[in-house]
Order: sequence, then C-alpha cells, then structure tokens
Amino acid sequence: MKNTFKGFGAALCVALPFLMQTLAQAADQALVQRGAYLAKIGDCVACHTAPKGKPFAGGLPMTTPMGQIYTTNITPDQQTGIGTYTEEDFAKAMREGVAKDGHNLYPAMPYPSYGKVNDDDMKALYAYFMSGVAPVQQANREPDIKWPLNMRWPLMFWNMVFLEKGVYQDKPGKDVAWNRGAYLIQGLGHCGSCHTPRGIAFQEKALNESGSAFLTGGLLDGWFAANLTGEHNVGLGRWNDQDLQAFLKTGANRHASAFGSMTSVINNSTQGMNDTDIAAMSTYLKSLPPAGGSGAPPYTYDSQTTKVSLNRPANDAGARVYTAYCMHCHGVDGRGFAPMLAPLAGNPNVLERDPSSLINVTLNGTEDLVIGGIPAPYPMPKYAPVLNDQQIADVLTFVRAGWNNGGSAVTAADVAKLRKSTQAAR
Repeated sequence: MKNTFKGFGAALCVALPFLMQTLAQAADQALVQRGAYLAKIGDCVACHTAPKGKPFAGGLPMTTPMGQIYTTNITPDQQTGIGTYTEEDFAKAMREGVAKDGHNLYPAMPYPSYGKVNDDDMKALYAYFMSGVAPVQQANREPDIKWPLNMRWPLMFWNMVFLEKGVYQDKPGKDVAWNRGAYLIQGLGHCGSCHTPRGIAFQEKALNESGSAFLTGGLLDGWFAANLTGEHNVGLGRWNDQDLQAFLKTGANRHASAFGSMTSVINNSTQGMNDTDIAAMSTYLKSLPPAGGSGAPPYTYDSQTTKVSLNRPANDAGARVYTAYCMHCHGVDGRGFAPMLAPLAGNPNVLERDPSSLINVTLNGTEDLVIGGIPAPYPMPKYAPVLNDQQIADVLTFVRAGWNNGGSAVTAADVAKLRKSTQAAR
C-alpha cells in the first residue's frame, strides 16, 4: 500500500505541471475569446480595416473638419502595429488617446467613450489584440492635414477640457440590464461618437444621459446619424423593444433600414452580440426621454400623397421621379415592404430636419447588409449616375412632404454639395 501511494504521488508530481499548463492555456484562450467578443462590440474592425485591406491593418480614410486622416495599424506587428505595446500602453491609448511614443491621437478615435471600459474588459481586449489577431506589416499613413493644423500637442488641452476620466460606475436605482446597456452604449459601443452632435471643437456635446444633447443625432462624414432618444417622430418613440432588438440584430424592422456607416455596425458588430447584451442596450435606449426633433405633432399617416403619385401623368416633378424609380420598392403608398424594403412614410430618417442621409443614400446607395453570411436581397442602388441634382432634389422634396411626413424641401444645391463631397472622398 505504501508503495502504491508513493507511485501515485510520483505520477501526480509528473502530471501536475502539464495539468497546470493546460489549465493556464485554457484560461488564456478564454480571455482571448472574450476579447474578440468585446472587440466586436466596439466594431474595431470597421474603422481599422481599409476596403480590400487586411483586418485591423488600418488605412481607412476618415474625413474631419481639419482634413482627412487614416486609421492606424492595430495588429500585433512589432514594426508597424502595436506589437510592442504593454497592457499599460494599450490602456492609455484606449482611455486617454495617447500612443506608446507619447503622441496624441485625434478624437476621431473614440477614446472619450473607451475611457469607460473597466479593467477586466481592457485586459481581455489586450489579450485578443496581442494573441488573437494576425500581425500585418503595413506602415501607417500620415494624415492629409496641413501645417499648423497637423500639430498634435494642442490635443493635450482638448483632453483637459473634454475628456472625462474614470471607468463606468453603475447608477444607483437602476437594474442590472439598464446599467449593462448604459455601459455598452456609452463605452465600447461608442454610440455617441456618431449619434450625438458635436461642438465647435469637434467634442461630443454630451457623453451620457445627463446631457440633453446625448444621442439626439449628429452629422458626420456626409451622414446624419439618427436620434436615439424617445422622440416620437425622428427618434425611437414609436419603436418597441422588439423593433429595436430586431434592428440591432438584422439592420431592419417595420420602421426603417440601416444605411451608411450603420450598415457596417450591423454587419460587423451588433448582429454578433448575444441576446442578453442586445436586450440590455434596448432597455437603456428605450429609457431615454424624448429630446431633439422639431417639436412637430406626433406623426400620423395621410394617404393623399398616394393619390398624387397615381395621377397619369403625375402633376408633380418629384412624383414623376418617384413613380419611375422608387415606387416599385417603397410602394405607391410609401409604406414599403418592411423589413426587406423600408417604408418612407413616417420613417424617422425621412422626418429628420437634416436631409443629408437621404441625399447621400440616394446618390451613393448603401452597402449590403449581410446577416448570417447572407446579403440582403434588395440593397438601395446608387442614383448618382442616373439622376441629376434637380431630379434628386425633386423626389426627396416629394418624399419628405408626402404622406404627412412634413419635411422641408431639398434643393439642387444641397444635392450638388453632397455629390461633390462624397465623390471626392471615394
């Protein structure tokens, strides 16, 4: 018996190091996998991957008020990426916008939002970018910003004024789902980076629900990101939890369809999130009180416009364009065929005061929504080569005024301006 225990003890001594190593490797892999999920929530791949480029290698052009900048290589390449970053270096870049060599990052990098990411999640993100991402040797491209605007040291003062340090703290009196949703929306999801208006210094006018401007919609890079508050017409006031969760998972619901940069968010980020986190985001967003909007009465449908478009020939220039190019997808009654083909009657993006998104999507179409690997069957085509500025202005004026949408007119000059800026960026 004594010899048996001695033999067992010897075997255990031999096996224990291998067992401990296996457990450590499993823990490390679990941390990397968690980091991959968090990077998906942050949609890091969308900004740090150029068209036809390798994942996370950077090079995507981004338009700012000062000029065009290019996203950086965040693969673990030792020479051109972040392969030499320590976890402390990584966290400082994420939370404070300061690179390893000490230079300040432009606030197009949403570090004011990422500053709210807690330590455990930051550790997981670091593990993923160091061990779960393939290194790519690709030098970063210098921004197309002229001197003296290209100097970065003034960003130190920008940070002193606008950067709020400190990770997210649960709000007393709110439940677990609400706080989880707030953490995701305000932090890694960085929804305010697009959906909150910016001030004269390119700062978000609010970073959480305590500010009246938070998530009331914002103009960025030729698109107007929608109002996400409870505003009845241009916000989420008419959406229920199921509507919002369906949109985050598929990019479409009975009210609207994703376009512009939101298509990338759906494709690369929210459709891959688990149901609990999607529900938490919906809980938080649906708790936001109405803000922004035009103060117009709650939207109600009016069929009179349908009668106008059914005239043969239509006696309105915009109606003529609509019946020729738009009616077959969006319906003679403007109600579309949701969720595959978006309605225009009562669509929050149509009711919005700023028509930039409507002009942009009409000119340039939208990328395919790809859900579960399957592209959407009816993407919005581009009409820039087909319709002139006046025709696009006419049809959008017709749509924005029709079915009781109550929107203001779009001019040919509005279309020409966006045509020029979006074509120059391509």
